[in-house]
Amino acid sequence: MTDSSPTSASAARPGWRARAERSAQNVWSGVLFGVGLVAFVDEAVFHQLLHWHHFYDLGTLALGLISDGFFHALSWFATIAGLFLVADLHRRGALHGARWAGGVLLGAGAFQLYDGTVQHKWWGIHQIRYVEDLLAYDLVWNITAVAMIAAGVVLVVRTRRARTLARDVP
Repeated sequence: MTDSSPTSASAARPGWRARAERSAQNVWSGVLFGVGLVAFVDEAVFHQLLHWHHFYDLGTLALGLISDGFFHALSWFATIAGLFLVADLHRRGALHGARWAGGVLLGAGAFQLYDGTVQHKWWGIHQIRYVEDLLAYDLVWNITAVAMIAAGVVLVVRTRRARTLARDVP
């Protein structure tokens, strides 16, 4: 008969307790990286390669380009902050890959949903693309965001068990 208590599980996997103790850092590191990653993809693909819009399209072209530069810099700050936290987790033997990936999906989806609803629709500072019928673009943008958030929530919730069990380990 095998012992399935949290004590035996943590003894069998030495990084288990470290991951459980740094559970929130795994998620927040992923969120920061996800925000930075999706902002970088938005900037590189939609702003620079496709020329569909700028971060701020309510002024001159020069102002749009300057706003893109600030947006790009902020996205890199989020990415780098997330990577510093990942490096710290790795150094401590506390990196929980699935939990971190859940955070990445949460951050990427949350930023994309914010962009698609607040910036595109509420504030109107830019659209995804300037065409006559935006509905298909808006649907794809926001449904993709919701799908990333849902997948991130599933991963974060599924990996939460380790955090709960860590409280029971002596």
